[in-house]
Amino acid sequence: MEIVALGALEFSSIAIGILALDEMVKIAPIRIIEARTMCPGKYLIVFSGDVAAVEYSFNKGFETGKDLIVDSLFLPRIAPDALMAIGKINVTQEWDAIGIIETLSVVSSIEAADLAAKVGGVKIIEVRLAIGFGGKSYVKLLGSLDAVEAAMEAGTAKARSKGLLCMSTLIPQPHHETKPYFMQ
Repeated sequence: MEIVALGALEFSSIAIGILALDEMVKIAPIRIIEARTMCPGKYLIVFSGDVAAVEYSFNKGFETGKDLIVDSLFLPRIAPDALMAIGKINVTQEWDAIGIIETLSVVSSIEAADLAAKVGGVKIIEVRLAIGFGGKSYVKLLGSLDAVEAAMEAGTAKARSKGLLCMSTLIPQPHHETKPYFMQ
């Protein structure tokens, strides 16, 4: 079984972010999941690969960005459900309790999704990467009320400890009219 590691770096400088991207892909074979500018004038790099490649690239990017890093994450083993939800919507027919974790950085949302998925019993519907949200990001998850409560607790703890949790909410019995909007 292939172990997929994930790295993410969020820079306060677009120029340094692009420089870091170039240096990171030169040092190790990584797969770029996302690399782009985002509000307000930040640069995001999300990448995966084997543990050693991601670690080498992460360290190179971190060294390049130094004091211009807003948030960073190196996960030697990301939860598959969280990985599949980065920048995508995982549609499901299930409709139970829903949770939303809103953070002040994309990296914190990815981290929250990973921690929530590892608690188990929830489906990560989406990790929305900041586009027009002033640099904020959010995670949507779905499951039984108990599972969503536990996942939300785990997912918000790290962002809260870093001062990057904006808001979280749990809806125990969402109305069916909410579903099409939640799944978009």
